[in-house]
Amino acid sequence: MATPVFLPPTSYDYVTVQKVQGSETTEASDVLAAEEPLEIRVGYGPESRRQHRTLSVTMRTPGHDFELTAGFLLTEGIIRGREDLQGILYCPDVAKEEERENVVRAELSPASVPDLPRLERHFYTSSSCGVCGKTSIEAVHAASCPVLPTQGPYVATAVIHQLPAQQRAAQALFEQTGGLHAAALFSPAGELLLLREDVGRHNALDKVIGAVLLAGQLPLHGAVLLVSGRASFELVQKAAVAGIPVLAAVGAPSSLAVSAAHNFGMTLCGFVRQNRFNVYSHSWRITGEAEPTS
Repeated sequence: MATPVFLPPTSYDYVTVQKVQGSETTEASDVLAAEEPLEIRVGYGPESRRQHRTLSVTMRTPGHDFELTAGFLLTEGIIRGREDLQGILYCPDVAKEEERENVVRAELSPASVPDLPRLERHFYTSSSCGVCGKTSIEAVHAASCPVLPTQGPYVATAVIHQLPAQQRAAQALFEQTGGLHAAALFSPAGELLLLREDVGRHNALDKVIGAVLLAGQLPLHGAVLLVSGRASFELVQKAAVAGIPVLAAVGAPSSLAVSAAHNFGMTLCGFVRQNRFNVYSHSWRITGEAEPTS
């Protein structure tokens, strides 16, 4: 008997729908992926005179909010590592009850000196596109991106072929709603290490990176990342900040994503589905047979 998967009740909603099949209409219950705004605030400065500011509002699927916050702070260059983060909490001082678990505050370490002009930019991040264009490009230069390994890891083509099915099998919320993206970390041998889901591709990846950051396990030099949907510049940038050398996507990459992957030394695969895929950069990591990663 399969082990039941626990889903946070705030991650989905039940609605009544009219189902039409041919000429017949029936009433039924449907499950939708929840989408709610998350306001990210930061606290910084000496203990005697802390300052607090709103940094971002992003539309996300509730759940793993602290991981999402930590990953966002890292990949947008606000923090450089776990040592810059003192803690994350839900803000108790909200105006409305429904905001109580939709506003988080990340307290930066007193010794951390954030980029104040960056903090003064009040980002609005949609669930579909992430923080785009100039902001993300600046974040790449601001963050200390780990140098990706120049020897391995090597990943067999057969492993790449298997990743989408493994990811889908582990997507509990997608099976319930059919409306979520996923980001999943695998070992070079194809072992699933971590998966997160969200209505936004960039949010799902920030949750993965945040979980690893909070666990003190960055950089991810031995990991393979699979994302649902297309591979955008933002996803390549975030993966680079986390030190991920191999990024695979079910959909197509953008031209800027391919260019960035070349520059970062990252292996980028696209159209990973139906037993096929394309390799757009640094194809030397993809092998016909598995090779040792040492």
